[in-house]
Amino acid sequence: MLVEKNVPLQTYNTFGIAARAHTLVRVRSAKDVHDLLGDHRLERQPVFVLGGGSNIVLTGDVKPLVLKMEIKGLRLLEETDKAWIVEAGAGEVWHEAVAWTLAQGYPGLENLALIPGTVGAAPVQNIGAYGVELQDRFHSLVAIDLATGRPFTLDAAQCAFGYRDSVFKHAAPQAPHEGGGLHRGMGLAGRAVITHVRFLLRKDWAPELGYLDLERKRQEAGVERPTAQQIFDWVCEIRRAKLPDPAVIGNAGSFFKNPTVTPEQCQDIIARDPKIVHYPMPDGTIKLAAGWLIDACGWKGKMVGKAGVYDKQALVLVNRGTPDDSVTGGEVMTLARAIQTSVYERFGIRLEPEPVVV
Repeated sequence: MLVEKNVPLQTYNTFGIAARAHTLVRVRSAKDVHDLLGDHRLERQPVFVLGGGSNIVLTGDVKPLVLKMEIKGLRLLEETDKAWIVEAGAGEVWHEAVAWTLAQGYPGLENLALIPGTVGAAPVQNIGAYGVELQDRFHSLVAIDLATGRPFTLDAAQCAFGYRDSVFKHAAPQAPHEGGGLHRGMGLAGRAVITHVRFLLRKDWAPELGYLDLERKRQEAGVERPTAQQIFDWVCEIRRAKLPDPAVIGNAGSFFKNPTVTPEQCQDIIARDPKIVHYPMPDGTIKLAAGWLIDACGWKGKMVGKAGVYDKQALVLVNRGTPDDSVTGGEVMTLARAIQTSVYERFGIRLEPEPVVV
């Protein structure tokens, strides 16, 4: 277990915000978590789990104990007649894990290519893109209860997945049960740390082409039934064309969740704004494109301090500062709140941020 003090976090968050961790522990195995819990200097401290730092906005130095998840490993855990069950360490880079599964001949994660961050953060956020969410390919995860040190396993129902949501994003009223059982909807934020994630990848795979951008790529290629590798390549091309590379322009990806409204609300908005981008959902609600709403309010390319709205995709807020003079978390959140106000005043819709504000 490696314990460090006063650690700069600028390179550990994709926004490139300058901040420090009072204490940072690098977790490279489950044993490191157990050693941490047995260290009297560190016990009972509030914790903040840090993966790839791709979904956070740091508004100051981090006082809770930072657990930097660096557990590696990719393996086929089990094969059945119907599926492959693949296990990945929480510290694996998500995109690299997706590429590995395809290289091994296990399709299913290709629509989630190039999403920044680590494997351990994927179920926390229930990441999703181009018609697929993590919960659609999820088998189970292994986590350690930070109160007792006991490992436990959760299936999809116990993770209480929702749109960019899970049991790990909510405060915990109590610890997991001794046998590993967990009541659906019970919060685990700050009470458990994910060490491994398992995916169920079906052998009766079929391409997921529900999004217009992917259908355009299929038509351009003249392919009736694309392979998983082709979809992977197309998703990478689409994302690189639309979204800034955090290594070049600091950002946290999509900053706001796409809001859902009733059909009646959608018709009311269409009556005023016929071009609004909207998608019918299986439950009867309508999902609106948050980026379109923000763009319609005139925010694309605008700035507040060194925080800006990306000129190619209004859903992305970016760092227009430099490594030596970075954007602050305060500037990012001031811009975010101004956008929320504009969208609410025009459309009557409250946008909800995706990143965790620390």
